Amino acid sequence: MLDQTDIRILEELINNGRITMKELGKKVHLTGQAAASRVIKLEEYGVIEGYTIKLNQVKAGYAIHAFINIYTKSMDHNPFLTFLEKQRQFIMNNYKISGDGCYLLECRFPSNNELDVFLTQLNQYVNYKLTIVIKKSNEA
Repeated sequence: MLDQTDIRILEELINNGRITMKELGKKVHLTGQAAASRVIKLEEYGVIEGYTIKLNQVKAGYAIHAFINIYTKSMDHNPFLTFLEKQRQFIMNNYKISGDGCYLLECRFPSNNELDVFLTQLNQYVNYKLTIVIKKSNEA
């Protein structure tokens, strides 16, 4: 479905989602209008689902970055998932997984106090294993 030009367009948009269509066209050897048409088609096909920003969590006030392996206590996960909906400001990603645990949460917290409150409430629904991020490596 994707040709080499589409792949190049996606690479450029991943690197800079705010690039103008004219500049994108130059980088992939198309006119700005042709690049814009391809981007629209990629959106319509669902290849591009949306656009976002990359947030510096620490500068935004979230000093603690944590991964939490979730081990459910019952077959009914709805109480846990409802709890998470109420805690959206702390949840970056919630992955349903196989392997070690049932879910993997990626979370952010302003301080240890908020993390402690969250974990105390979380423990009413599930068991967990906490991992705190010390530093993100710049290597991919």
